[in-house]
Formats: sequence, C-alpha cells, structure tokens
Amino acid sequence: MRSVCQSSRPVPSVQALFLILALTSLFLLSACGAPSTQQQAQPAEKAEASSPAESVTTQQSTASVGDKKVGTAVPDRVVKHAGGETKVPGVPQRVVALDFQELEHALALGVTPVGAVTHRQDGVVYDRFKDDMKGVRNVGTPSQPNLEAIAALKPDLILGNAIRHKEVYDKLSQIAPTVLMAEIGEAWKENLQLHAQALGKQAEAEKLMSEYNGRIREFRAAMGDRRETTTVSLLRSLATQTRIYMKDNFVGGVLQDAGLRRPPAQDREGREVATEERIGDFDATYIFISHVFSGDKTGDSHVLQLMKHPLWSQLDAVKQGRVYEVPDEYWFLSGGLLSADLVLDDLFKYLIQ
Repeated sequence: MRSVCQSSRPVPSVQALFLILALTSLFLLSACGAPSTQQQAQPAEKAEASSPAESVTTQQSTASVGDKKVGTAVPDRVVKHAGGETKVPGVPQRVVALDFQELEHALALGVTPVGAVTHRQDGVVYDRFKDDMKGVRNVGTPSQPNLEAIAALKPDLILGNAIRHKEVYDKLSQIAPTVLMAEIGEAWKENLQLHAQALGKQAEAEKLMSEYNGRIREFRAAMGDRRETTTVSLLRSLATQTRIYMKDNFVGGVLQDAGLRRPPAQDREGREVATEERIGDFDATYIFISHVFSGDKTGDSHVLQLMKHPLWSQLDAVKQGRVYEVPDEYWFLSGGLLSADLVLDDLFKYLIQ
C-alpha cells in the first residue's frame, strides 16, 4: 500500500528542477525590467515640447514686484539696427554707453553701465548722474571714445549711434556686440525701444513710456484752452553764436507732445544762427534760453549781447517777464527719456502757475 504522502505522478529529476527555475527567473526579469511602449514615448514627448524648432539660449532677468524678486527668462536675440544685425546675449551684464542718450536710457531701464562717455575729456560728469555712475569707468567723449579703455572693461554690449560711431563700428564689434541708433535727438522714443530690446528690458520701457504719456496728458489738461494761444521760442547760446532751434529736435518734440505751438518763424525744420536782424523771430509767449559756456560762467555770452539790443525789450515774452534760462544738458545736449521728464518738470514749473 502506498503512503498518502506519495504522489501518483513521476518525480522530476534534479536537473529538470534547475531548468524550470532558470526559465522562470528569466521570464520575471524580462517582464519587470523592460519599459512599456507608452513609458518609452513619454520622455521623447517632453523633450520635443521643451525644445522648439529654433533653439535659443536663455538667461535669467530679475524684476522686482513689491518686495519680491521674480526671475524671467530672456532669450538671446538678433537686434536690427543702423549698423546691421547683432546677436545680443539675453541679459547683458557689462554695458558700455557711448553717448548721453544711450547712457540715459540704460540708467532709466535700471542698468548701470560699466563704462560711459563724459561731457569732456577731463572726465566731468553731469551732477544729476553722479550718484548713478559711482564706479562707472570713463571711456572718453561721444565723438572720441577710447577703444582701449572700452576693451579693457570686457563688455558684453556696446550702445552707440551711427552719427558719431559708424566709422569705428567694425572695431567696436570686435570688442563686443554693438548696437547703433540711426538718429539721435528727436528719435529718442524709437531709440528707447531699440535700447530696451538690446538690454532685454522691453517691459520696463513700456512702463516708462506709459508714465511719460500720463504726464503729458496731465500737462495738457492743466493748460486747457491756453494751449491754443501759447507759443514757445527756443534759443541756445554758445560762446560765439546763438542758435534758434526749430521743431525737428529733441526738445521740439517734447513741446509738440505737450501740445505747445511754436512762433511762425520757428514752425519748421532746422536750426539757424540768431542775429540782431532776427530778433523779431524770437517773439513768443515764452522764451527758453540755454547757455553753453566755454569757460567762466560770469563771462558775457553772445545771447547777452542780443539782449542789449533795443528790439529785445519789445518782445512780448520780455515785456511779460516770461524769459527763462534752462539747463543746456537736458534741454539740448542729452536728449533721452530722463531729459524729457526734466523738460516736463520745467514746463509745469514755468507755464502752470
């Protein structure tokens, strides 16, 4: 009699048992280790979504929102300008400004250059920029930038203009990516957009222009109907001559934004030398004069000679006590957004009593 513990089936050999165990282990490893078709596709789909057809390098730009810092990616980009096309890094960190409008716009957009031009070769900087330009290296004057000094700063962006820097553009481009404005002066709004694009600061530029336009609307509203009968005359006194400035210049554009008219003799383009025979062309509701002194400010300038002429006392603005001296540096010389705001300050000061 067989025991109840015995099976009626034949008992497999030891070799057969080892073979069965090996095959079972191989099957389990294959089933657990190989990814499914869906699992394999997922990383590829994610990579495709994060890599556009034209790949661009991005850098982080930090913007302040209240007390918090918010990082935004700014891609490298190709900027079209008066010198051609230039690839600019996402967020330039070492900027050199070769003229005053470029300097103003960099500062207005929150960028302190590592190098900038000054008013004279001796390195004199405008008082209003002194605090903002601590540590900024002098790289010459707008008409004579110092290429060696610029190269020594190892900039990653140079801002200039075709009026003064076209001849040295190739040399500047060998130092760093260089962007040139086509025009200066009255083209300051377009130039602000160009500078903002080069600096990766378009949002900041839009905000600044919105604030400027808001101030323009405020001024127009304060003037009311007076704007229709108010005229503004512009004179710039140099050491050897006085110039009459027409409407096609930086400050003329600000006056036009403010809705202020020019006297008939100045309601056109250009700038002309003021002579005693032209004193009648100065007449307006308001006369603004800037003085450009070549030396001692107590010295007599050309415009002061004109003021001694009998016809000067007959001008309406003179009779009404509406002749004002204004700083040359932001009425005529700099010509950027910061200057436009200061000109508006003066218009509020002298025209809105």
